[in-house]
Amino acid sequence: MKNNTRVSNAIIRRLPRYRRYLGDLRSRGVKKISSNELSELIGYTASQIRQDLNTFGGFGQQGYGYSVDHLYAEINKILGLDREYKTVVVGVGHLGQAITNHILNYKFGFSIVGLFDVNPTIVGLAINGVKVQNSSELEDYVRNNNIDIGIICCGKDNAQEVADTLVRGGVEGIWNFAPIDLGIPERIAIENVHLSESLHTLSFLISSKEKENR
Repeated sequence: MKNNTRVSNAIIRRLPRYRRYLGDLRSRGVKKISSNELSELIGYTASQIRQDLNTFGGFGQQGYGYSVDHLYAEINKILGLDREYKTVVVGVGHLGQAITNHILNYKFGFSIVGLFDVNPTIVGLAINGVKVQNSSELEDYVRNNNIDIGIICCGKDNAQEVADTLVRGGVEGIWNFAPIDLGIPERIAIENVHLSESLHTLSFLISSKEKENR
């Protein structure tokens, strides 16, 4: 990345999309691609794609375009996917189990090493070989095992307490699925995924299209 360049949130949100399409191109044996061709695939303008990539140094060659393998590898580095993240999931109900299975099947950069819950009927069970532990053991486990990411899948009433515990344990980031905005120190990275808000956005879009078609 260019020195002293502050990356906008909009660019950060677009990078995983670039990576996904490039991964698909690699799986099909495509070796090079132009910004115009990427534009047709992704839906962003070619100018937007070039601007986004130039934020981090460019990676393309005039008259050639982009090497798919090289660009894919560089975007992985930019996204921090050139390392392994040790993660724990707190709250192993239906959502927590779905997230756990998704990450275990994803198999790229993230490993779930601990599952935690307060429900005595779940504690002691194993999900894909990972044992569910009591949440009372969370802080010590995070600290002693150098956990990078805590994934919160519990209810909103307990989410802040869980976040505080993860922070005390020393996590670098929190992936929050609880329907609440958490108060955490600025040094901790956080990504909130409020599923109901996304569903409400969809309902608005449906409603808007219905009005347009009247």
